[in-house]
Amino acid sequence: MTTQVQALVVGAGISGLAAAYALKKAGIPTIVFEASARPGGAIQSIQRDGFLVECGPQSFRGNAALRTLCKDLGLLDERIFADPKARRYVLIDGKLENLPMGPGLLVSPFMAGGTLFAVLRDLLGSSHPPEPDESVAAFVRRKFNPTLLDRLVGPFVSGVYAGDPEKLSLRAAFPILHEAETAKASLIRGAVAIRRARQANRGGTPLEKPTLQSFRHGNETLIRALAKTLEDQLFCDVEVTAVDALDPGHEAKAARFHLTLATARGTEHIEAERLVLACPAAAAGRILSRLSAQFESQLTRIESVPVGVVSLGYRQADVAERLKGFGFLVPRSCGLNVLGNVWNSSLFPGRAPQGHVLLTSFVGGATNRAIIERAPDQLVSLVHREISPLLSIRQAPVFSNVTIWPRAIPQYDLGHTALLATVEKLRASFPGLHFAGSHLQGPAIGTCVEQALKVADEIRVSFAN
Repeated sequence: MTTQVQALVVGAGISGLAAAYALKKAGIPTIVFEASARPGGAIQSIQRDGFLVECGPQSFRGNAALRTLCKDLGLLDERIFADPKARRYVLIDGKLENLPMGPGLLVSPFMAGGTLFAVLRDLLGSSHPPEPDESVAAFVRRKFNPTLLDRLVGPFVSGVYAGDPEKLSLRAAFPILHEAETAKASLIRGAVAIRRARQANRGGTPLEKPTLQSFRHGNETLIRALAKTLEDQLFCDVEVTAVDALDPGHEAKAARFHLTLATARGTEHIEAERLVLACPAAAAGRILSRLSAQFESQLTRIESVPVGVVSLGYRQADVAERLKGFGFLVPRSCGLNVLGNVWNSSLFPGRAPQGHVLLTSFVGGATNRAIIERAPDQLVSLVHREISPLLSIRQAPVFSNVTIWPRAIPQYDLGHTALLATVEKLRASFPGLHFAGSHLQGPAIGTCVEQALKVADEIRVSFAN
């Protein structure tokens, strides 16, 4: 016997859970299948030996959708906020240089190599982005210079996407920059115009500044709260292996999709009226290959790069450097394996026992994939060796935790926007099919939640009509 459900979500990461929660809240019976043993995807918090470790994203920036979700779940008071003035550093010539957030940037080392002149040229001049696409690196060299790419933009790309700026698409990864230059023939003039337009759309209310935040007991607090609301509608260790289309006729509430499942009991089947694919792009492509081979050929092109998350705990007395700030990023030209380092215990309370500090480093990414094949103890030694002289660390760590994500962050490489347009055209051929996830509009937690809630609302409207 085949079970039938109104809405079915494949994937229980933050996107899938948020979409399923919103659907349930709208009164639409929904089931969620997750192939792994736990929900949450890369959002995972562990407590050990008095340390609170984030195995994936270390924090997140709030937005309206995320705040509303936290309010609905009763989590507003569980949030903790980083100091908005927390300093960020970049390693330049062997020294951690503070990255000013205001006018001080204009006289900082990041403006070397003629960068300041290039900024003035952009403000007073006129330029237009090339077609059909442009890499982040090509954009920075065209508008500014290689110094800015090496010292600031490259490290920032590593910090957000663990990506290669030579391959990453500007209009896909940083659409606001492409939009600004397109609108006003100047990055600076365009950014100012966009900000004013958005403020006008809000009735003159100043834009809320996104604040870096987490939860008192870690980012997984949000995952646990969402999973709890779904109760027995969330099934882990269930893999969707194939999807076939059904003919629903003209009935809004007719089954449209037949799914084949691999479970502990063997092969099972279920039919769904609406289907949300919130799993990694490559997995979604394989699952949908029976609907159209183009789903697989397109979606499997979205590559996800590996990242190793190495968290090290030290006695405070063994760290001579005063760790007051967010952490630091590392340009690839420095020749280190570490992409960046977050000072967890400086950002949020409760991350380390009294008298200790917790530091998390990232290795791997698009430009150093092989590094994650090393054993955890080797990664601990490597990271300790690289960050010790920068932070004046005198002794070995007293705590360590290593998490390897073989497919951590999807890459919005050149052609990504056109690829998504092709996938959207394919999707339109199968009413009731929807996508959610970090491979679409951005990897940030808030962005994923915002997009997932939009998908859920589209499904709600489709049933109402």
